[in-house]
Amino acid sequence: MSTTATPRTPANFTDRQFPPFSLARLLRTVFAPKPGQRVCVLIDLEDPRDITDFRFLKNPDLSIQRNAHDVVFCGLREGVLAELGLTGGEMFAYEVTGGSNLDLPENAFTPAGTEVKMAEAIYSKYDIVLCVSTYSATAPLTAFAKKFGFRGATMHGMNATILRSGLAVDYDDVSREAEKLRLGMTRADWVEIDFIFDGQRHTLHLDLGAQEAQKSHGLCRGGPDIANLPAGEIYYVPVDVRGEFPMRYGDGTIGLQHVKGGRIFKAELLRGNAKTIEEHNAKLTSDPVTGELGELGFGTQRLPVSGRDIQDEKILGTMHVATGRSDHLGGKLTPDRFANRKNATHDDILFSPTKTPDIAVPQVRMSRNGQTVVLIEGYEPAAYMRSLLEA
Repeated sequence: MSTTATPRTPANFTDRQFPPFSLARLLRTVFAPKPGQRVCVLIDLEDPRDITDFRFLKNPDLSIQRNAHDVVFCGLREGVLAELGLTGGEMFAYEVTGGSNLDLPENAFTPAGTEVKMAEAIYSKYDIVLCVSTYSATAPLTAFAKKFGFRGATMHGMNATILRSGLAVDYDDVSREAEKLRLGMTRADWVEIDFIFDGQRHTLHLDLGAQEAQKSHGLCRGGPDIANLPAGEIYYVPVDVRGEFPMRYGDGTIGLQHVKGGRIFKAELLRGNAKTIEEHNAKLTSDPVTGELGELGFGTQRLPVSGRDIQDEKILGTMHVATGRSDHLGGKLTPDRFANRKNATHDDILFSPTKTPDIAVPQVRMSRNGQTVVLIEGYEPAAYMRSLLEA
């Protein structure tokens, strides 16, 4: 068994050839829209009034919002609406939430500078909502989709790499590949992940209760729902978690997360800024559900590294756990259960050779049907996972 991870950029994935990005193909494949359906585009801005006359385009730092305008908004109006027989094509801006999957504000603004109620002007008026934002809005939009009956896609962090790869793929193919893995991983009893940091081994044990594995596969052709794009993962909502794992914080600090009863209850400094760990522990004390581990996910696609977790967590050989809100995944942790609703985020913790090169993952094991099999070794799919894809 390997005890160290070799940092790598998967050359075989980077060299993969993708067709040119086509907004029409993406919408047709993901939604199979019917003629006459209305579509709109949502973006987030620090000051949503900056959508007035599209003045946000003057800010070179807003590359995500520029892609939303240049690729999605203009793409719709310059031929895609007509090609697919869709209507609408309007753009709206809401105020940046400040965190992943936090509740969305009630109001938004139009390019004419008009303030509107999102429920009245967007959720109840459009059939398809395309959200290109700084922070993921999948959880709140999923709740609104079920309430108002629309479908949609969240594409936060959209950049050039994602456009030429993760959003250029055929999502029928992605769905088929994901289903192969799902069938071979569903109804697992537990998964264990071994970590090594600075020569010390740690193990996280996640009880899954023989639940049906779910897949994020990019197809949103049925009832009200939200596709999180790029897609391509198998995931579970754990029923219990215990053990410990090293986590990389945004400032590069590494902290050991101690877990019992399904929640992180304490963080311990391994390297970096002690204040970062102190602040995390204070948050865990004041709002304990922020430490709840509500997701275990595995990437299923052969994609290049984009520098954005939304794509990089979909790469085959990576895995992630997530803390916080889980209702959009079928879990029970809703925003009202947090002491502070601003803490009601859903935060993915990605382990990959590029995001966490100094955290080794020598082995990931799964127990299913009385057998224990190895899924991943050193950020590479092991024989069992490869055999599922080759079937």
